[in-house]
Amino acid sequence: MPPIQYKPPETPDEEPRRPDRPWDEKFGDAFRGLWQGIRGESSFFAHFFITAVVILTAIALDVNLLEWCLLIICITIVLVAEMINTALESMARAITDEPNPHVGGALDIGSAAVFLAAIGAAVVGTVVLLNALARLLGWF
Repeated sequence: MPPIQYKPPETPDEEPRRPDRPWDEKFGDAFRGLWQGIRGESSFFAHFFITAVVILTAIALDVNLLEWCLLIICITIVLVAEMINTALESMARAITDEPNPHVGGALDIGSAAVFLAAIGAAVVGTVVLLNALARLLGWF
């Protein structure tokens, strides 16, 4: 696919405009990016394994609709953070192979974002699943 060409601004105050593209191309780009992120990042396999465990546990504990929504939001946030971090890593490799404190700092921040998302998701998931277990055991 040829690179997207930007139309130069006609006046200094005008922003460059991207040409309109059909939705099938936009979705194609998104799915290609999803596949590249999954294929190129070993952390995704860990996240997918944990996601599968959470989903199977939620099914076994018969979580309610609100609990499902919370779990899905948490899973999505972690996967999105991992995708953004993977994109940062890919861009950093494209920019330079040389050690650079600014690039290294950006990569560390991306990793921290994934870490925070995962910790938050683990806390919410633990609360939701323990609450569902307590309900199933008749503790309340």
